[in-house]
Amino acid sequence: MDTADTSAWRSARNTLAAAWAARNARERSMLLLAAAVLGLYLLWALALAPALATVRSAPAKLDALDGQLQQMQRLAAEATELRATPPVPPEQSQVVLSAAAARLGDKAKLTLQGPRATLTVTGMPAEELTAWIAEVRVGARARVIEGQLNRTPQGLYAGNVVLAIGGGP
Repeated sequence: MDTADTSAWRSARNTLAAAWAARNARERSMLLLAAAVLGLYLLWALALAPALATVRSAPAKLDALDGQLQQMQRLAAEATELRATPPVPPEQSQVVLSAAAARLGDKAKLTLQGPRATLTVTGMPAEELTAWIAEVRVGARARVIEGQLNRTPQGLYAGNVVLAIGGGP
């Protein structure tokens, strides 16, 4: 600190000391009590309350993280299982895809193009679409490589899902 800061500090301190000395004993006691209450409030608001909130919310967050960990472990086990299954020839994959798409009825149209298949859906519930994808992932060893779906006002889906089949890109 330079001398100007030091003299300003001394001046402010002297002014406060004079104001303090001018107060009677009861006023000084009340000011000390007010300062103590303010200090305790600041301690609570800045240190204790956030720490207590963290401690209270920790069990719920830990449960959520445990759930996420279990889901990741299930997905990892499923991926390992799928990698261990033998590949399906492209012709057989196409047959499985065609049969699965035929079960969807007029809500879906399947287009086969070499190592890719495109499923075009209109007005399909999410549960039905995810079940179909799970079925062809296991039965035809097809994997989704691209998807463009829009949700209709009725809560159904419309769009395209592109799948790679037969070990293609």
